[in-house]
Amino acid sequence: MSLSEIIPGQYIGGYRVQRLLGQGNSSEVYLGEHPGLAQPVAVKLLHAWTGERDIQRFLTQAAMLSRLDHPHIIHIYDFGLTDDDVPFLVMSYMPYGTLRQRYPRGTRLPLGEVVHYVRQIADALQYVHEYQLVHRDVKPQNMLLTGQNEIILNDFGTATISYSLVPNAVDFEGTVLYAAPEQLEGRSLRSSDQYALAVMTHELLTGSWPFIGTFEEVTHKHLFEQPPTLRAKGIAASLLVEEALQRALSKDAASRYASIQDFANALDEACLLEEILGQQPLQEEPAPRKQFRSPLPFAQKKPFA
Repeated sequence: MSLSEIIPGQYIGGYRVQRLLGQGNSSEVYLGEHPGLAQPVAVKLLHAWTGERDIQRFLTQAAMLSRLDHPHIIHIYDFGLTDDDVPFLVMSYMPYGTLRQRYPRGTRLPLGEVVHYVRQIADALQYVHEYQLVHRDVKPQNMLLTGQNEIILNDFGTATISYSLVPNAVDFEGTVLYAAPEQLEGRSLRSSDQYALAVMTHELLTGSWPFIGTFEEVTHKHLFEQPPTLRAKGIAASLLVEEALQRALSKDAASRYASIQDFANALDEACLLEEILGQQPLQEEPAPRKQFRSPLPFAQKKPFA
């Protein structure tokens, strides 16, 4: 079943298609409805999953993700295969776009606003990690927004959707720019999500990624080069903020925070301290003391005899 074959009114797994919402190289998302649900849903077709082994893997992982229940994680209502054996997911419909759409590349956000988002994302990822899962595709494009400016974590990367670490135009930003060193070496750990969130934090604060260049150049920098500080990018930040980011961006996964929630807490505390120091009134310098001047002329001293 391909894009050209889907028309409004057609059914995918019992869900009536209303219109196309978006598409990529290997997936399409449609607005759908179901008689048993009071709200519209997003129906995603995943053409990349082919072959019996891939399909079984999809069904296993989709079943696991459908059990997640968190206010900042996309809700999966249903999943299955079409009549043509194309995997599909039925998820919450989020009409307010993504964090990337809200803040295009190059946008610089104040620290307090970035921390507001980081807290929510970390809370969702901490929940995911407690289920022994790794998201593996943390980036602004996978952060949906609600009408109240709340984050909804979407697209669990290589767990259900994308084939990461492929150096082409489609996967480049979503892969190597946010990829932890161990991911580039073929290992994904829970702290890999922490690294990616730190990259995203750096990007939202400075308007650019820590490392840029070709696929090979960025890969090399992730593996071997120290990430630039915020001050090096012209952003005035406290030492505590710099330390929190640099630790989360450590090459060695064991040197990062013990959990992604610890990283968010450290950044939150650094932000709070900046706000407190910024609100303190400046100490006025004491006015210089005026020298006393007598209104009477000084008497002329007589020379000693």
